[in-house]
Amino acid sequence: MWLYDVILTLDVKGILLFIFSFLLIADFIRNRTPANFPPGPKALPFVGNILSLDTKHPHVCFSKLADIYGNVFSLRLGRQSVVIVSSHKMVKEAIVTQAENFVDRPQNAVFDRFYTEPSGGLFISNGEKWKKQRRFALSTLRTFGLGKNTLELSICEEIRHLQEEIESEKGKPFSPAGLFNNAVSNIVCQLVMGKRYEYSDHKFQTMLKCISDGVRLEGSIWGQLYDAFPAIMRHLPGPHNGIFSSCRSLKASIRKEIERHELDLDLSNPRDYIDNFLIEERHNRKQDVGFEEENLVLCCLDLFLAGSETTSKTLQWGLLYLIKHPHIQDKVQEEIDKVVGQSRQPTMADRSNMPYTDAVIHEIQRMGNIVPLNALRMAARDTVLGGYFIPKGTAVMPNLTSVLFDKNEWETPDSFNPKHFLDEDGRFIRKEAFLPFSAGKRACLGEGLARMELFLFFVILFQKFHFSTPDGVELSTEGITGATRAPHPFKIFAKSRFDFKATCKKA
Repeated sequence: MWLYDVILTLDVKGILLFIFSFLLIADFIRNRTPANFPPGPKALPFVGNILSLDTKHPHVCFSKLADIYGNVFSLRLGRQSVVIVSSHKMVKEAIVTQAENFVDRPQNAVFDRFYTEPSGGLFISNGEKWKKQRRFALSTLRTFGLGKNTLELSICEEIRHLQEEIESEKGKPFSPAGLFNNAVSNIVCQLVMGKRYEYSDHKFQTMLKCISDGVRLEGSIWGQLYDAFPAIMRHLPGPHNGIFSSCRSLKASIRKEIERHELDLDLSNPRDYIDNFLIEERHNRKQDVGFEEENLVLCCLDLFLAGSETTSKTLQWGLLYLIKHPHIQDKVQEEIDKVVGQSRQPTMADRSNMPYTDAVIHEIQRMGNIVPLNALRMAARDTVLGGYFIPKGTAVMPNLTSVLFDKNEWETPDSFNPKHFLDEDGRFIRKEAFLPFSAGKRACLGEGLARMELFLFFVILFQKFHFSTPDGVELSTEGITGATRAPHPFKIFAKSRFDFKATCKKA
């Protein structure tokens, strides 16, 4: 009897060994790389390199690996090989010079789960549908004010509400993050839904929380693990499920707005993006170009995610850096007083006369590094990049951090230095390596709106207030990295500049 048990045990062990060996060989065969594929660190079976990455700051980890393996190297993230592209020269080669080769998005398990409509919204869609939807979104943004005085006035009106909220703090320390989210998101709401919300509105705050939670989790280790091992993670409890619950809640809110628009839609007088889309849907019902109601939900979702988080976080970084560098805050306010004055409302026409302020805003975007890793691209055909062979279907990730901190492009890349954008005579200069909005065919479609918002928010706030922190509080520039990069939570004082000047004179 005991001999039978031993034989049975050996059989079970043999079967398990066979299964493991088979899986190991299958993993090796599946992940063999072709000749002249970009080099990279050795990967473990099944999991690849995901366990060796710095999940808190992956962009920093990728920059260090580029120093070892070169500006075009590869990693295995679970089941998928990814080519990481670093430095201004190579990123430009990939997304501008070879734009047609790397314009498409690869499959992504996280996005596949909530972009249920085949058209895929604005962010992950490909081909003719993506081109049509992107052109339509850009055209609609221009129709409803992008580059026009009407949108400037709308932004300034929203800043007035923000200013009132700041003044209501009566000089006490407060966190700026929530207020900036409220104000910036309201501008997106006006363009997409034709309405703004009171900051205390429960529905509005629920939407903002869902956006914030979803973006943070999607870029965290939990989002990375889900994308690497979707078959397993789909059935496990954990924070990654918050990505999808947040998305469902946002989509439900957007659907209600679409239903409201359908009830009082005036075909001859569209009010916003949703109206324009619904009208376009009626004209394109027999054409497969993405004008379906479910895709409208996804497009609205993309506009909210892209149009609120990035600008809000840039403004937070702006406060942080100017509080840490009070002499720069003083110089900005001197230029504001000289060009705009202390009471007139600024306009975008003032920007050309404010080179120092413009340079500071650009340096905030560079150092804030809001989107440290550009979204994945996919090789549309076999191609060569940096001398290496990139097979069709390979995922490619441009490392925007490596561009914004490229030692060959910036005099002091690791220091906050507005002179990066000024010539010897103090005139503003554009830098080719300034790519916070990416570049090429997949460049951020809201770049024009973001530039307008940043200038007007920045000038009006520093026109009215002097910002500082409680005594002894040192602000951290390390940041928290998710899909976007945010400052660690901080509190500030906002004192009326007129009161501040009076206090300084008495002192």
